[in-house]
Amino acid sequence: MDNLHIEPTKSSPRVSFDCHRHVLEIVGESYPEDAHLFYRPVFDWLNDYLAQLGEETVQVKVDVSYFNSSCSKVFMDLFELLDDQVQNGKSIEVYWISHEENDMGIECGEEFKECVVALPIHITIRS
Repeated sequence: MDNLHIEPTKSSPRVSFDCHRHVLEIVGESYPEDAHLFYRPVFDWLNDYLAQLGEETVQVKVDVSYFNSSCSKVFMDLFELLDDQVQNGKSIEVYWISHEENDMGIECGEEFKECVVALPIHITIRS
């Protein structure tokens, strides 16, 4: 399986999914005109990756400094997908990273954390 890499733009984040290291990163700002269209290849890749995943532990790092409401829905869909996988025995941990001055980002991370059953979401606050 090939890694997934999407270069960032003014309105979309860098997506770097490394299937060999089992580290999936989404970094930057996320407010593309059509969030579902932008993230469709991300979900396609992720579904293929999770189908072949063995007992490895996956780290998902989400460091978005700004995102709009449609991306918030996409992130919730992402965490629900990962939560289902954890409930089915996969080892996945999410690191939601926000700047200490980004109260909205921290609050959203806490809300995502409350919405999942089994997926560990760690809130990391950086200065």
